[in-house]
Amino acid sequence: MKFDSQSSRPQLSRRRFLASAGAGLFVVGASRNLSIAQSAPQSVLSGTNFNLEIGEMPVNFTGNTRVGTVVNGQIPAPLLRWREGDTVTLRVSNRMSMRSSIHWHGLIVPADMDGVPGVSFEGIPSGGTYVYRFKVNQYGTYWYHAHSRFQEQTGLYGPIVIERRGGERQHSDREYVVMLSDWTDTDPERIFTTLKKQSEYFNFGKRTIGDFLADVRKHGLGQTVADRRMWGQMRMNPTDLIDVSGFAYTYLMNGVAPANNWTGVFNRGERVRLRFINGSAMSIFDVRIPGLKLTVVAADGQDVEPVTVEEFRIATAETYDVIVEPKDDRAYTIFAQSIDRSGYARGTLAPRSGMAAEIPPLDLRPLLTMSDMGMSHGSHGASDATAHRSGVDHAAMGHGPMGHGTSATTPLRHAPTEHGPTVDMLADEASTGLNHPGVGLRDNGRRVLSYADLHTVGGPIDRREPGREIELHLTGHMERFVWSFDGRKFSEAEPLQFSLGERLRITLVNDTMMTHPIHLHGMWSEVETPKGEFQVRKHTVMVNPAQRISYAVTADAIGRWAYHCHLLYHMEAGMFREVEVAPAGSHGGGHT
Repeated sequence: MKFDSQSSRPQLSRRRFLASAGAGLFVVGASRNLSIAQSAPQSVLSGTNFNLEIGEMPVNFTGNTRVGTVVNGQIPAPLLRWREGDTVTLRVSNRMSMRSSIHWHGLIVPADMDGVPGVSFEGIPSGGTYVYRFKVNQYGTYWYHAHSRFQEQTGLYGPIVIERRGGERQHSDREYVVMLSDWTDTDPERIFTTLKKQSEYFNFGKRTIGDFLADVRKHGLGQTVADRRMWGQMRMNPTDLIDVSGFAYTYLMNGVAPANNWTGVFNRGERVRLRFINGSAMSIFDVRIPGLKLTVVAADGQDVEPVTVEEFRIATAETYDVIVEPKDDRAYTIFAQSIDRSGYARGTLAPRSGMAAEIPPLDLRPLLTMSDMGMSHGSHGASDATAHRSGVDHAAMGHGPMGHGTSATTPLRHAPTEHGPTVDMLADEASTGLNHPGVGLRDNGRRVLSYADLHTVGGPIDRREPGREIELHLTGHMERFVWSFDGRKFSEAEPLQFSLGERLRITLVNDTMMTHPIHLHGMWSEVETPKGEFQVRKHTVMVNPAQRISYAVTADAIGRWAYHCHLLYHMEAGMFREVEVAPAGSHGGGHT
């Protein structure tokens, strides 16, 4: 199989570049603002011994020079290629003036190699070096990133490809890593402060008077006014799908902005494996390649039974391997639009460098519905507290059950900790199915992937039935920009206690109106069907609004582990827990 790290791209003039939609450029190692778009091939490091150096350097993606966090002088960081079964040693040196870290996302490693400051180690001090050494007991597509404040947002992320000892189950003639990310010229600390003051600041897709008039024509004045009044009373917005939009972000593909057109070449008739990684800080992408079917063969590094689709949603931190077979001698656009349709990352598959295909228009911006928020007819109990806080009588809304395909729904109960000043919404009922592709993807005319389509090859690692269940609700307060589990921010919560060797079930319930990708460090999350049957093995689980999803976990990794939403600003705002795995009977307290 032929491996291509990155092909060359045509240069653009500054004027043409800046005039292009989503324009950006990538300059590494430059201390001045260059007028010509440049791109440098991403370095590929392979073997068992690696030297990585974290530093700061001027970079330019938008026509403005900013300081980025780089590894070995580049964004994204070098592609690391390992082999299953090898022991790797990585000497990571920190040349910045602040502490740093690297977490090997999705890798099952000892706790002191996991790279989370304050949980598994103290971090890498300025001028210091930390030696990571561990055996690679898996294969597939993964990635690495900082776990120190907002360094991931400023550029510290990179791909990992681990080669299977016996060769790939699914043959391909060529492969590319396709790493999606979001870049901002604004200081992430400023973005965070802005969100705390005005959480909808970056939402430039709010409904207008034109939308109101269009809805009146379609639904009538009475229904339209009632709808607007309902959302207004809740102090929520149906277009609030993500907190940081394309207004602040330039979306990148392998470190290349849309105008620069990252390109992967192919020969007609080849099977091409594309290893998609969402290495963004806050963005969820819907990916398609017009004119090509996408055969999904791996999810989060784990082989799945092949399933052919036209589009898939990839949440922050997820990875998907797909195989495409371009049979025509022409270019194809790799199109990854953000969940709120405020922008896109774009690249090209082509027989030759310099070619480009038509870029499809962004889909219409999706609107959340009361069903997406888990509201039901005749709601009582937990939602009454929500109604009291928001000034809305949910019981009078008259909305029926959720329309998530064939998904069933279940009424919800809420812990006392969820009734407080840091929770502004509680769902009445939740969808329990896995066949919901996500807000904005239902009935769009394309075959869209859902978790119900994914079946990990070989079944579960541990076939024991879980002996204990932990239910956690994903909670938040939109206006205050506070995020939490069960209404408790990280600073207020005790660690979750797992006993070494136990098999347990974690059930997540999303009480918010946003999609959350939840990542448990150190252990696999084996997603179950509503009947409790094994479905798919993942390291990051996307939970849709008003969804209830369960997965089994085997606590086979002793130590302290991070457990959090992978939307970076949500994690920093409190949606983070610590999990402690210790021998049975040795826990000193905490939540069980």
